[in-house]
Amino acid sequence: MEALLSLAFDNIASKDTQKMRKGLRQIEGMLAQICLSNGKSKPSTPGHRRNASAINLGEQQPQTPKKLGALSEDPAFREFFRLQEGFEWNVVTRVADCLEKLLGMTSNGQNDLLILSALSNLQGLLLLHPPSRTIFGREVYMNLLLDLLDPYNCPAIQSSTLLVLVTALLATPHNTRTFESMDGLLTVTSLFKDEETTQSVKLKLLEFLYFYLMPEAPVPSVSAPNTAMGLGRAPSKLVGAFERRSSTVSGDDGGGAAANKDIRSQEEKQHMLGQYLNNVDALVEDLQESAPFNSVAC
Repeated sequence: MEALLSLAFDNIASKDTQKMRKGLRQIEGMLAQICLSNGKSKPSTPGHRRNASAINLGEQQPQTPKKLGALSEDPAFREFFRLQEGFEWNVVTRVADCLEKLLGMTSNGQNDLLILSALSNLQGLLLLHPPSRTIFGREVYMNLLLDLLDPYNCPAIQSSTLLVLVTALLATPHNTRTFESMDGLLTVTSLFKDEETTQSVKLKLLEFLYFYLMPEAPVPSVSAPNTAMGLGRAPSKLVGAFERRSSTVSGDDGGGAAANKDIRSQEEKQHMLGQYLNNVDALVEDLQESAPFNSVAC
């Protein structure tokens, strides 16, 4: 897996868009190999499994999503998770840096497709390795997402960015405070009120605002049964893969004490959002009645 990541990192670090595209596809293929099963018997050793991942990357075979329990026991997933704990092999930071480079290039259809590919990879990576979300507690990376929400970007990029933003804020109150301190609410509400914003993007923005207004739950330690994949009350079958883990990406000890200091009440967030948007009370009331996200903790 290290060899595959090294090759992908070299490609996405290039200024050649063809190499960047290849590198992003290699990362996407690696994630697919981890999350999907082709129904064939699996190698019995971690080393054999990792080699198979690299060799079979380009093969077209019928594949189905693995069950959560199977994923937690999969050697390739465990190896991937282990590698993400260190800076050298952390994929999220590399893809985010690639995304920043793409934003500095001339805007055209091909670059937009590369940005969409990078955003898709980011969303998957943040779900597979929740500790990597901590990088969006840094202003430079949060600013990257907010830049992608500028009106000049195409609707597809805006919508994909909102999905990544939700994933980056999920069960990570510190990131939400960074989002607020960098005028993230102003960015989101300005785009929502912009007459040029498409209806599909406005729907995504409304969904994001519902998500933002959710009560923030205390963040338990990484090894707690309810924190598998960082999804609060999500199924806990993956907890074995997260036990005794700590994120060296952020330097956090994996505990929730520091993160819990960043928690704000729903009333506080409602007041903050009300500075930029009218009728926030109705949003909160609707959120409480419909409970659209009651299976996750913000």
